[in-house]
Amino acid sequence: MAVPTITKTFHLLTDDDLTPAQATALIDFAAQLKADHYAGKPQHHYLAGKTLAMIFQKPSTRTRVAFEAGMAQLGGHALYLSTNDLQLGRGETIADTARVLSRYVNAIMARVYKHQDIVELAAYATVPVINGLSDLAHPTQGLADMLTVKEHLGGWAGRTLAYLGCANNMAHSLVLSGALVGLNVRIACPPHCQPDPAIIARAQAIAQQTGATITVLSDPWQAVQGVDIVYTDVWVSMGQSLSQEALDALQAYQVTEEIMAAAGPGAIFMHCLPMYRGQEATAEVADGSRSVIFDQAENRLHLHKALLVELLSDAGPGILK
Repeated sequence: MAVPTITKTFHLLTDDDLTPAQATALIDFAAQLKADHYAGKPQHHYLAGKTLAMIFQKPSTRTRVAFEAGMAQLGGHALYLSTNDLQLGRGETIADTARVLSRYVNAIMARVYKHQDIVELAAYATVPVINGLSDLAHPTQGLADMLTVKEHLGGWAGRTLAYLGCANNMAHSLVLSGALVGLNVRIACPPHCQPDPAIIARAQAIAQQTGATITVLSDPWQAVQGVDIVYTDVWVSMGQSLSQEALDALQAYQVTEEIMAAAGPGAIFMHCLPMYRGQEATAEVADGSRSVIFDQAENRLHLHKALLVELLSDAGPGILK
């Protein structure tokens, strides 16, 4: 029997796998699906009979539920696969796993420790692969965050986001997704948590096309002056560790009421969650009137749905064709 062929082999491994035009169109489509969802318009016709395999090397709340619920709302089905559910846990190669799953499902989402794992998965899969998080990037979060920014601030042009803390996978996706939509991004981080220079260079190259600026700083107070968004993330990602000296250095990057006061008068606070209140941000900021963290969390659902429709259906606007 001949190997099944597919018409779309787009993989979203980092945010800049999208062009600026594709990124903004995808976010707009997510906003449309969100509006339709709240208007009660049926969406089951989009992905009826489609299946998404979800591989989790790391546990998740938002990534798993948003993809699984999204597939259900679109009429499809999602399979949760931990490493204990797959032969990966017994030494089967990523390449063989990709080849086999490609015969069973229409797309693969994977949440992995090492970015190279998602790269290898995409190299051998014959269906679209989505990065649900790696140590390099978190593109579905970054793009969903751009939807949240647009909802609350009306757009991206002329707006500035300051990210405080470790320049991790989330910081990488923010500079890339921000550059794609024309949002200025400042990263303020201590010496031991610097961003990947190659990612910064890629973001700056995109920013030249879209009119954004990408800046890396060390002073958090300088970074937040007059900005529209203050963003932070956990200091220690799952599977990683920091010395006490490194944790002590990060104290200066905690988002406090004083930090928020240094930002613009209408600045919003963002965090991709989960959050350790009292560490990277105070409880007063996290639960205050400027916080939009739960809007962020919800928008993962709508961004995921837009991406899945574009990858797996001809009923969408054809953004990725």
